[in-house]
Formats: sequence, structure tokens, C-alpha cells
Amino acid sequence: MRHLDVQVIDQALHWARAGQAQWLCTVLSTYGSAPRAPGAMLVSDGRGKHVGSLSGGCVEDEFLESLARGEFRDPAQIVRYGDSAEQRQRLRLPCGGVLIVLIEHRAATPEWIEHLQQLQGALRGQRRLRRQVELSSGGVRLDDGEQGGERVRIIDETVHISVGPALRLILAGLSPVAEFCASFARAVGCEVIACDPREEMFHVQLEGVDMQRVLPSMFIAAGGCHGATAVVALTHDPKIDDLALMEAVHTEAFYIGAMGSHATSAKRAERLRRIGGLTDQQIARLHMPIGLDLGSKTPAEIALAVMADVLRVYHGKPRDAL
Repeated sequence: MRHLDVQVIDQALHWARAGQAQWLCTVLSTYGSAPRAPGAMLVSDGRGKHVGSLSGGCVEDEFLESLARGEFRDPAQIVRYGDSAEQRQRLRLPCGGVLIVLIEHRAATPEWIEHLQQLQGALRGQRRLRRQVELSSGGVRLDDGEQGGERVRIIDETVHISVGPALRLILAGLSPVAEFCASFARAVGCEVIACDPREEMFHVQLEGVDMQRVLPSMFIAAGGCHGATAVVALTHDPKIDDLALMEAVHTEAFYIGAMGSHATSAKRAERLRRIGGLTDQQIARLHMPIGLDLGSKTPAEIALAVMADVLRVYHGKPRDAL
């Protein structure tokens, strides 16, 4: 899940608590090129307002126009976009892509509010769930989900959708590289949290970033990481970087890395063994030096290499497959 989907569920819950009916859309599958992956969401109040994205623009416009015409009144239905010649010309989906979308029309009932609250908790890292939506009746329920596997499946007229934590990036300390990482991470839909208690960094404010004025190690120790969290230490300050790494290895974070040359990384590994008591297995979890070897020199180039490596690991792609 991406952070945009957290915003979708937050808005859906806000509307539901205000007694507002809504349409929740979920991408089920894509064919050809499509901007958003299965599981991506959008919610609309039926009055022209919406949060989220299905395609990057064209499908959203078509969907909102259909709502204005009074369509999509069933509790749950599947709609295909872009699979006819007329739609392909009018919607201009990239590379002839096709989107299959689940559209749910939900009243603001106590049951729906409770459902959204549980989805919100899952996206914010509390647990992984599996949504089950019955197409014939519109009935919906939640069960415990599992890591891995397909995000979306349709079995016997029931849509199964895996819902889990949004991709989170924790910046362990602020630096020029960290600031560019925040920008790139937000562009790909990550939730970004920056932790730095240093007075000289109090003036730094990053748009769209949760600024935590505490040691990264304290934030991590307080439960700041879940299985979809990447922790990147980019300051060259051992008081910031080393302590963050020592805490992060005890979490489910899928990516933990620190900036530095091979020589610096070797010294850091020895320091973490000697002072932090980390085992060889824990040291092996650390990406040191951090990022892909792109020959990067400037802060922006280094940040690009870092975020590329984070996404490589998140999507399960080995380095030798690049």
C-alpha cells in the first residue's frame, strides 16, 4: 500500500462519520501499462469531490461523470475501463492499458464506519487484513491477512483484497541527502517521517513530512517501524546513525541502511558489534554502503540511488536481476 491509500481511508472515514454516503473504488487488475497497481484506491462523495487515484486522471474523470449521471448504485460491482475501442480513444489509457475496478456504494452505517476504522489501523501498521467483498450481496468482512501473495483475487464471486501497512520511510536524521530522499519518497507515495532532535536542524521543515524532534532510535524503539518500513541513516553522525541502526535491527523493517564508503561501513559494522552487541546476522541485515552503485556524487544523485535500492528490496528484486 502507498500513503495515498491512507489518505483515501482517512477521508472515507471522515465522510462516514459525518453521515455522508460514499463510493470506494479499488483497482483489481491491470492489463498493459497502468499508472497504479492492484489494490490502489479512490473514494468519492458523489458530489464531485474525491481523494485517491485509479489511473492518473482519465478514468477518474469518467467515473465522476458516471456518478453525476446516477450510475453505480449497487453496493458492489466490477467495472472495466479501456477494453473497448471507443473507451481507448476517449480515455486514452497509456499503452492501450485496461483497468478492472471494484466500485462499492456504501451508506454511512455504524458497520461501515467500524470497517473503515479497521482498514485505517491496518494501513497505519497495526495489522494486516484481508477484505472480502461479496459481489452478489455487497456484503463485506475482514479477516486476518498474511504477508506476501497476490494483493487481489476473485474467488467464487467474492473479491479478496489484501490490506497492509503503507510504505513508510524513516529518515534517521536530517541532511541534504535525507531532504532529497524525502522528496523522491513522497513522489512515489511513501509516508515519510523525519527524526532529528539537533537544535541546528530545528529550522528545517519538509513539506508533507512528519517531523519528529526526537532521536530516531527513540522513535523506532517506541514502535515506529512495521514490516513495510525502510530506515535510512544519512547523517554521518554516529550518535544519530548508529543508535538508529541498533534499534532498527530489532524491528520488522524490510530495509535498514546507512550512508558511507566501504571503509566507513566496515568501521561502523565493527563498532556496532563491539558497542551495540549486534550479531553477524543482524549486521547482515544492514545495507552498508546504502543504495545502488550508480556512481552518485551529489546529494540528489545519492538520494536517487538510496530510494531506488529501497524500492528494489520492497518489490523483491535481487541486485543481480537489475
